[in-house]
Amino acid sequence: MRKLVVSEFVTLDGVMQAPGGADEDTEGGFTHGGWTHPYWHDDIGMHFGESMAKADTFLLGRKTWEIHGTAFDSVEGEDWIDELNAMKKYVVSTTLTDTSIWRNSTIISDNVVEQIRALKEQDGQDIYVDGSSVLVHTLTENDLVDEYSLLVYPIVLGSGKKVFPDGQRVNLKLVESRPFPSGVVLMRYVPDRGE
Repeated sequence: MRKLVVSEFVTLDGVMQAPGGADEDTEGGFTHGGWTHPYWHDDIGMHFGESMAKADTFLLGRKTWEIHGTAFDSVEGEDWIDELNAMKKYVVSTTLTDTSIWRNSTIISDNVVEQIRALKEQDGQDIYVDGSSVLVHTLTENDLVDEYSLLVYPIVLGSGKKVFPDGQRVNLKLVESRPFPSGVVLMRYVPDRGE
């Protein structure tokens, strides 16, 4: 069975909304977009390269898929972006009808949990999820996540979309923690299913 990895930028208070830019996701009146920038370090980029080398499939919600597709699909000649564009991508959406914004994409619009379970049963490398808060909540609520790879930033925002759904208990086991020079800490967890 393939491993499904949820990889997120997250604040100390669990917020994952709009890490990359002020206008990335202002839903709910969110005004703190771009909060990761002051803490960037090249070692974080190296971590992404290592993680992506283990995956051959992206699973994303519509908004994150559109942000990534708009940013990456037209870029060519940069090795890591070429690899991203070549990967299989699945976008979960009930409104999307066209995948031309990002090549190699397939829409999952119904029976989401069953289709993702079937995807995990296929041969291949890891399935990588980032952003996609609504999708991540669905995956968590249905025990489909095999690893949470969280880059925890030394900042508290006080509001915004969270990695974990409200009211959902999730028992986890720490498998790695690694600090970066900018104060960001990688925390990798697997579900503690009592096995």
